[in-house]
Amino acid sequence: MLAADGVILHHAKVLWRVIHGHGELDLASRDFLPPLKRWVADSVGEGKRFFLDAPELVDEIYSSDGLTRKFLLRLRDGQTIETVLMAYAGRHTVCVSTQAGCAMGCVFCATGQMGFVRHLRPGEIIAQVLHVRRVLKAIDPKKRLRNMVLMGMGEPLHNYDSVMAALETISDRRGSGIGPTRISISTVGVVPAILRLAEEERPYCLAVSLHGSTEEERAALVPASKRWPLAMLIDACRRYAVITRRRIFFEWTLIAGKNDSPETAKRLLELLSGIDAHINLIPLNPTGGFAGLQSDAGHEFQKILIAGGIPCTFRQRRGIDVAAGCGMLRAERRLK
Repeated sequence: MLAADGVILHHAKVLWRVIHGHGELDLASRDFLPPLKRWVADSVGEGKRFFLDAPELVDEIYSSDGLTRKFLLRLRDGQTIETVLMAYAGRHTVCVSTQAGCAMGCVFCATGQMGFVRHLRPGEIIAQVLHVRRVLKAIDPKKRLRNMVLMGMGEPLHNYDSVMAALETISDRRGSGIGPTRISISTVGVVPAILRLAEEERPYCLAVSLHGSTEEERAALVPASKRWPLAMLIDACRRYAVITRRRIFFEWTLIAGKNDSPETAKRLLELLSGIDAHINLIPLNPTGGFAGLQSDAGHEFQKILIAGGIPCTFRQRRGIDVAAGCGMLRAERRLK
């Protein structure tokens, strides 16, 4: 029985197992049976029918606590993207990029400040996961990549089709095997794509970057709010919650003097009333002239939300000393 492009089904399964099961991309050096080895030699590589997205490692930096490693990867066309490996108690998480640059323009985000270049292909998204898996394997063959967050460079829902194609492969048990409920898609609020996620019954976790409790407050931080106003976004979230019956994680980057007041916290409670929500408070990685938050103000903000009945936690900070905020390492290297 033939698979596509003249590869018999058995050989297709072998290729899948090597690439997605073992995370290996150097097919030419594999000891395949002669028919498959000939097909690889004839069909895979530069200038041939197929190529593998295998980004080049440009830079790698470690956090002082040993829990975070950030990779700067160069793609085939010379564009660079960031991927982060984060260690927590009993698990490892990869944070991947979905675009080179970003079109959303969030004023406190290093990626948003550099503008949009292009979407990543599914293979370029998958390749980041495979890279991190190889790193983990080199550290300890028993270590597994358990979680994935799409919170790196770019807006995942702006690159919807490529992201969904990549996630179908990444969550496949025969490959990387990261369970769909352990994959979180972070969006600045691309309303049509949020509704599409619900209608297509995609099984991934949804995280919505909110950052403002009024239209004026949010629009000052998130330019995309001009296209998808806050009221429209909240309506879409309510519909998503009803259709999927899943909790939505709302991300709130705390910025001193911008969105950290008790009054803002109270408005946020009212805004999310009736939605099964969990709020992740994110201390800002200072960038673009915006300052991080003082701990007292953040804890007061959290107390108000919890008292109002919405679960609220601080995201564990990882890699503040290695420019782990989205786009920060790439921006630093461009300045050198």
